[in-house]
Amino acid sequence: MMEILTTAADAAKAASFFEHADLYFAKSMTLIGGFSAMALSAVGAAYGAGRACCAAIGAWKKCYAQNKRAPFQLLVFCGAPLSQVIYGMILMFVIISNTTSDPKLHAAWPVYLIVGVSAGIAMGISAFWQGTGGAAASDAFSESGKGFTNQLMALGIIETVAIFIMAFAIVLLGSVPVAA
Repeated sequence: MMEILTTAADAAKAASFFEHADLYFAKSMTLIGGFSAMALSAVGAAYGAGRACCAAIGAWKKCYAQNKRAPFQLLVFCGAPLSQVIYGMILMFVIISNTTSDPKLHAAWPVYLIVGVSAGIAMGISAFWQGTGGAAASDAFSESGKGFTNQLMALGIIETVAIFIMAFAIVLLGSVPVAA
């Protein structure tokens, strides 16, 4: 008798799950879109910061070998790509909070997935190129000891791409229609 009750309870749980399977799928895809924005921007930031750090270490080595002062400012170039992770995280929170505030928005999961993935890729590419620029800036600044502000402004231009992507994605997500 107990076995029958357990089976009936399991069947009821399974029916409840399948009744809500579309909602679970939509929520999962929305969360994947949000996480993708942060994760893909982090991949680019890790790669960009790695490039800039390797160049800074090489520049410091040259300075030490020439008995020159090793500029501490190179750390700024190393860390510049990391801000894109923050932009990806902000976009992730916007996606999650949009769909948490109104469950009907889960019906638009393809929008959240596409925006999250494409914005994450774009911010990751921005971080990659910012790290590449930071590597060049590390080499140039360590050689001459001049141009720090100009080099930082050039990295800021690359940063602006990621800021635009985040801002435009947030505006786009604010216009997602609510399902009836």
